[in-house]
Amino acid sequence: MISRIDLRGDALPEGPALRDLLPRADFDVAAALEKVRPICEAVHHRGDAALIDFAEKFDGVRLESVRVPARALADALEQLDPAVRAALEESIRRARLVHREQRRTSHTTQVVPGGTVTEKWVPVERVGLYAPGGRSVYPSSVIMNVVPAQEAGVESIALASPAQAEFGGLPHPTILAACALLGVDEVYAAGGATAVAMFAHGTESCAPANMVTGPGNIWVAAAKRYFTGKIGIDAEAGPTEIAILADSTADPVHVAADLISQAEHDPLAAAVLVTDSTELADAVEKELEPQVAATRHVDDRIVPALKGRQSAIVLVDGIDEGLRVVDAYGAEHLEIQTADAAAVADRVKNAGAIFIGPWAPVSLGDYAAGSNHVLPTGGCACHSSGLSVQSFLRGIHIVDYTKDALAEVAHHVVTLAEAEDLPAHGAAIKARFAGGERDKHSAGGERDKHSAGGERDKHSGWKVPTSK
Repeated sequence: MISRIDLRGDALPEGPALRDLLPRADFDVAAALEKVRPICEAVHHRGDAALIDFAEKFDGVRLESVRVPARALADALEQLDPAVRAALEESIRRARLVHREQRRTSHTTQVVPGGTVTEKWVPVERVGLYAPGGRSVYPSSVIMNVVPAQEAGVESIALASPAQAEFGGLPHPTILAACALLGVDEVYAAGGATAVAMFAHGTESCAPANMVTGPGNIWVAAAKRYFTGKIGIDAEAGPTEIAILADSTADPVHVAADLISQAEHDPLAAAVLVTDSTELADAVEKELEPQVAATRHVDDRIVPALKGRQSAIVLVDGIDEGLRVVDAYGAEHLEIQTADAAAVADRVKNAGAIFIGPWAPVSLGDYAAGSNHVLPTGGCACHSSGLSVQSFLRGIHIVDYTKDALAEVAHHVVTLAEAEDLPAHGAAIKARFAGGERDKHSAGGERDKHSAGGERDKHSGWKVPTSK
């Protein structure tokens, strides 16, 4: 049901050569880009009318309005199963605890007397958040997007999720109920690339956003790439991934269950076990069969995912080699199920999120750990982070110098400007000290270099002002 890759014996290659040996799903965003281009342009030119047409084409329902009525949000919350409501509320509570601690505060550094630089953190003004609704419905993704945006202080939050013919063209009621719980009342029935285009261009119903975040399929990823530069994005999310680094101490029942838990997302989902124990590998393979048979989504998701080229059991000589493999892989979700798991986890360099030991499965992080489950995929964890409060903040430097503080460093600024052949940069400094500080060529006479006019810059011939 799952293939093996044996990396034992020979020295592991470095960098890209090692990555090329590891399983990964085919996910060609560039090819999808050309298919979403006309969709994005149609939304640009036709607005809501294009959104309504695409909902009919892709979702099988003709909408009267793209905007979800406030009454529908209230009804969805009122009709929500009490157990589901309690679970969502606990997920929200825990997510707020974690994300509230991420909020940055302004900080001022005194560089020199009279010269300070303040880093001020300002939230994005308006964001468009996306909650998928294709193979599965993800109210948890509503929480993972909305909570950090709210904790960052974003004032205008809109959310889109695909129209569902089963629910009269509204997004899934659990999505709507999650929005109501979070106080998000601007919700749209729009899916895939059309939702991203709606947020990027704006329509009659929806004002344009500064940023779009949220997971989605390849069409969402392609639309994000199409609009990069026009709007901010979190990431081009690919198929979900789990990598498990385990040794002989791991429980094969747990390992198999965790591999299956991610495989049920999508036939392209990746499930990778890295281990130095052939006994564990054998036991996990044996355990997969009955666990897969006992669950749902077997033939359309789990079996294709486990049998696909993106999933494998990778055999290594030891935990040190295993760490090199998982760092090269850069998993979205990385579980460490080894002896002294916390110490091993501390050595990991590349992962979207790390789950330590047998009692912190990825499923916990998906819903109720307090962490965020919108994470980098496709090896992007080597350079990118998951969604957080910082994703919605912009750092702005505020420079405040007195005349004396500028005078102290003026000669360095002028020197560097002339070294880069940008004389106007230096002239902007000189203009502030014009008059007594000019040299004999521009001021009509030579001054003593120790006079009030300042010390001559040997490179520019300009008398650099002193701060005295």
